[in-house]
Amino acid sequence: MIVAAGFDANSESEGADRTFSLPFGQDELIRELAAINKNTIITVTSGGNVDPEGWLDHVPAYLELWYPGERGGTALAEILFGAVNPSGHLPITLEKRWADNPVHDSYYAEAGTDRVVYKEGVFVGYRGYEHSQVKPLFPFGYGLSYTTFKYSHLEVKADGASSGAGNYQVSFDVTNTSTRAGADVAQVYVAEARPSVPRPPKELKGFARVELAAGETKHVSVALNPRAFAFYDVAAKHWHADAGKYSVEVGRSSEDLPLNADITLPGAYEIENDK
Repeated sequence: MIVAAGFDANSESEGADRTFSLPFGQDELIRELAAINKNTIITVTSGGNVDPEGWLDHVPAYLELWYPGERGGTALAEILFGAVNPSGHLPITLEKRWADNPVHDSYYAEAGTDRVVYKEGVFVGYRGYEHSQVKPLFPFGYGLSYTTFKYSHLEVKADGASSGAGNYQVSFDVTNTSTRAGADVAQVYVAEARPSVPRPPKELKGFARVELAAGETKHVSVALNPRAFAFYDVAAKHWHADAGKYSVEVGRSSEDLPLNADITLPGAYEIENDK
C-alpha cells in the first residue's frame, strides 16, 4: 500500500509558513492504514521536513519526494519496483521536533518589533545540531539505497602539484558490497582540533558521486584547497587558517563517517577575499 501524503499549492508556498505536522487528518490516516497493512509505504510531497513521530516506527518505508514535477509519479514507481536504484542524499537535516531546529528561537521577529536576529551565526543546519548536541531524525547527507557500500584505505597527502599551504588530496576506496549496481555520495568533512574562534565541530568541504557495479571498488580522490581549513577573521576582514591539528573525516553522511585521519598545518596563512 502506498500513501501519498504531504502538501500542495494551497497548503505550502514560499510566501507563508505552514505547520510542521502534515495537513489535517493525514497523520491519523497513516496510522490507521499502517495498523491494517504492515507494508504501508509513506511518500511525502513537501518543501521540507514534516513531523513523522506518530507513524514512522510503524511503517517499513518513508520517502521524501520534495516537489518532483510531472514525472514524479513515474520516478517513484521505478524506485519502488526496483527499476531504478535510489541514490539521493539529504541536502538538509531533518529534525525530530521543530523545537530542535537551530533557528527555532529566532525564526520570528522579536515581540513588538519587525526585527529578526540571526542568533545561530555559523551554527546553521547540521553544524547547529552538532554544536548543541541535538540528535536529528535524519542527519545531513543521509540516504538509503538498494546497494550497500564500504569505505576504506583513507590517505590524506599534501598536494605537491599545487603551490601554497593548505592544498591536500584526500583519497579512499569505495566498494559496492551488494549484488546490484548503485551510486553513493562520498562526503569529506574537516574539523579543527583547537579553534581560536567558535567553529562547528566539523564542516563539509568536498564530496564525490561514485557509481559502482556489483562488487566493484573505485579509488576516489577529493581535493581540499586552503579555504577548506579557514575561517573568516571578522577583525582582520579576511579568511584565515590557524596552524595546528585538523581532522579529515569521510563517509556517507554527517553522522556516518567511518574514515578519519589527522593532519597538521605547519603554519598559519591568510587568503585573499576573492580566492
